[in-house]
Amino acid sequence: MTNEPPTQDADGREPTVERGGLWGLFFSTAGLLLPPFGLLLSVFGISQGHRARRAAKASNGQAPGALLSVVVGWIGVVFSVFAIAGYAMFWTEYSAWRDCTAAAHTVATQTTCDNGLRESLAERTGLPAESIPSPSGL
Repeated sequence: MTNEPPTQDADGREPTVERGGLWGLFFSTAGLLLPPFGLLLSVFGISQGHRARRAAKASNGQAPGALLSVVVGWIGVVFSVFAIAGYAMFWTEYSAWRDCTAAAHTVATQTTCDNGLRESLAERTGLPAESIPSPSGL
């Protein structure tokens, strides 16, 4: 940002600023923070960023945040795809842990549920149970 007045176009108008890039950045960031549902938000952020860049190019204006919304949107898409794949791969273990946690009314029973999840994930992945973090610590 400078203290200079904005330059004018050849016909005397000031360049337009396309705000769609900032909206795209908002949706892309929300998509990054909400993994399974964020896939749709990230895709919308990407399309909004592309639309803002096209509109700014057509009107010889600026689109702040448009390129960043596309980049963050793609990161959100990749993160969401991995989260959905993880949910799909470990759905049986997760649903068993969720049911056990819903019935747990004490810290001891919650710890039993957490240890059961760690053991089932260790058995499924072939990793040692000690290397898998406790779900209550997440």
